[in-house]
Amino acid sequence: MRSHRGRRHRHAALRTGRRRSVYRLIDAAYERRSVIVTSNLHPSGFDSIMPKMLATAAVDRLLHHAHIVLTEGSYPRLTQATSGQGVVPLS
Repeated sequence: MRSHRGRRHRHAALRTGRRRSVYRLIDAAYERRSVIVTSNLHPSGFDSIMPKMLATAAVDRLLHHAHIVLTEGSYPRLTQATSGQGVVPLS
């Protein structure tokens, strides 16, 4: 699948600079600010997008004082996309 800018959407490893940036953001907020992270990737899979050492440290900081909210149920956009309905243009 391609985005509007031609980049591929996938769970690919982040580029080196982005790996460090994500970790620095999490580390800077640790015990100082609230952080909300939404992801379809389970925290145990963070090492698939960044080195294991950075992933472990990031997840440790994210989950230390975390309130985890799991959502379940049907997702209307996913249901539409998988049934071929897709997006309806505005008229």
